[in-house]
Amino acid sequence: MFFFNSFWVGFSRIRFELVNDRIARAANLLAQETFALLLQVLWDFLHLVIIVWHVILRTTLTLHSYLISSGLLKKYKTLDLTNLRYLAIVVEDEEAYDVARIVKLLQWLSQIRVKRICLYDRAGLLKECKKVILQELDAREWENDVKRIDLDQDQMTLEFASLSDGKAGIAKASSLLCSKYLKIDSSDGNQHKSTIFTESDLTEALREVGHYGPKPSLLLTYGAVRCHLGFPAWRTPYTEIVHMGPLKSMKYGALLKSIEEFTRVKQNYGA
Repeated sequence: MFFFNSFWVGFSRIRFELVNDRIARAANLLAQETFALLLQVLWDFLHLVIIVWHVILRTTLTLHSYLISSGLLKKYKTLDLTNLRYLAIVVEDEEAYDVARIVKLLQWLSQIRVKRICLYDRAGLLKECKKVILQELDAREWENDVKRIDLDQDQMTLEFASLSDGKAGIAKASSLLCSKYLKIDSSDGNQHKSTIFTESDLTEALREVGHYGPKPSLLLTYGAVRCHLGFPAWRTPYTEIVHMGPLKSMKYGALLKSIEEFTRVKQNYGA
């Protein structure tokens, strides 16, 4: 009888421990699932807040753009374009196929009285369509002659550039500098003297090989990428760069707003 009681007590204790272990595991699993559910709810809430914020921001920008386009905001009616001597427009390769939108954008710029513009895309697609673009806008193509930039202020002047122009320009300028300075050093007998090229030397070399070009005051980029997409760096030492979003979403009000904001920028030029 004593043996049977001892066995029963031991068996009950083991069964109790097993039940407690199962309860603990179930409680732990429930806690993990509850925590995961709370995290999911928090993530969905943050995602919803971000979506609502973007909708409100986009609606506000669209409304502001509409007010600018309709002429209800007086400060956008007359712009002082004194500091906007040259404008560059950088377009992603995918966006460059949409020539109709490019022409529409240039027509807007003509209405704003921006007449000297550089069109840039990496692959040179806009170069291939330049005859169509020039004909649609009754514009002339920019030539590498600084004196001609100020001629005929009412006619739009367009420059067409691509990534290959920058590579070719720096290669030709480097070749010119090397040939010039190595020739001078050899004539002076300074075979082991190190040659130092300054910024002014490179600028003069680029001008001599015909790849210098005007320095844009403002650069507008159209596309998903927020960068200048290889636009020649030596032409943008003090250029203001503004990302305008996809070309298919371009708005006249947003364009006018970017130019108006540029006219209020105070550039110290390193001072």
